[in-house]
Amino acid sequence: MAVLKKGARITGPDRTKLAAELRKAYDKGKSIRELADSHGRSYGFVHRVLSESGVKLRGRGGATRSKSSGGKARARGK
Repeated sequence: MAVLKKGARITGPDRTKLAAELRKAYDKGKSIRELADSHGRSYGFVHRVLSESGVKLRGRGGATRSKSSGGKARARGK
């Protein structure tokens, strides 16, 4: 992991190197939040760096909601 001062502006080769590290960890299943915590950066920064480097971001996961009442009935098993 690159050692960078917290809050420092990251540009050029340092940003490219960090983007590669983040991409590799993200592709192995780490979440954006986990990456932000482990690198001492914000969620938004990590999200932006991944997006800039062309990573296809995963969906949020979890339960989805249906706007129709029929979806609720099916979810309850009726």
